[in-house]
Amino acid sequence: FFLSLKLEKKTKGKLQKQICQVVLDHFEKQYTAELGDAWSSVRDVLTSPWCWQHALLLNRFSQSPGLESSLAEQGYRPAFAAALPYLPAAFRCYIRTAPGRFPAQKHQPGKLKEYYLLNAASLLPVLALEVKDGEGVLDLCAAPGGKSVAILQCACPGHFHCNEYDDLRSRWLEQTIESFIPDALINLIMVSRLDGRQIGDLQPEFYDKVLVDAPCSNDRSWLFSADPQQAVLRLMQRKELSSLQFQLLRSAIKALRPGGSLVYSTCTLSKAENSDVVGLVLNSCRNVVPVDISEMARGASQEFTFLSGMQPHELLVLPEKGRAWGPMYVAKLKKMSST
Repeated sequence: FFLSLKLEKKTKGKLQKQICQVVLDHFEKQYTAELGDAWSSVRDVLTSPWCWQHALLLNRFSQSPGLESSLAEQGYRPAFAAALPYLPAAFRCYIRTAPGRFPAQKHQPGKLKEYYLLNAASLLPVLALEVKDGEGVLDLCAAPGGKSVAILQCACPGHFHCNEYDDLRSRWLEQTIESFIPDALINLIMVSRLDGRQIGDLQPEFYDKVLVDAPCSNDRSWLFSADPQQAVLRLMQRKELSSLQFQLLRSAIKALRPGGSLVYSTCTLSKAENSDVVGLVLNSCRNVVPVDISEMARGASQEFTFLSGMQPHELLVLPEKGRAWGPMYVAKLKKMSST
């Protein structure tokens, strides 16, 4: 009886996540200034977890015959139906307008999972990166591993380096890779626990493509910080994040071969962690130029709502009801030859 009581409390708690007022007040001030009228509808989604949506990225290495028809019966449809500049045939993602989440699959040693549950907007950085077979790829801040898995749905890199500095998150990353990727391919993947700020010096001009999915003030989870003191501390540390993000980007640029490109992404709406960081890099690194991704944004505009007025090399997905994807910021840069 006590156990069932405990479980009941647990599920109730899950449904009634408590909004952290300190964080909401902070966002209210910052995002009203930065997003204007768009903020109120974004706020409505971010503060209502029951209207959040989850997409399924199918695993090309473990296909279940009845899965796609079962998804169709439940109102799911393939995402990215429009012509995107880069959309490999094996890359299949399913979404539906209804909120809620398809049941997750448990990790079973020796058995590959058939799909990965995620926020559909988090696939945009991977599609912007345009990885081709045989390329050297670095995922600089890779845990929990969804974007690494998505990259391998697109192509088979010549070598693939997944890095995660945090010990616990790194183990999570390893388990994700083990759950989705066959052994033959795992041999191509190197998982490391390096400080991402040092990789550029350790492996200069080594990679064709680099993804920097940077540590950021995750707007969705921060709004539900259970501990108000922790929330206050987070908001104080928030000011230092852009400096870390800038250093990670500088390191990624050093690690890129001339002619190589990188994608920078975050899951925050914060201009200080998004456009400002990328602007700083463009102003301080002479050998880096912005890459226009507006064609991808146009192709994906039937799935996502984007903030208007962004530069051609960047986009920001704004969550709204029925399309509760994001926040997700994406920017693409290219390294010129070092002459």
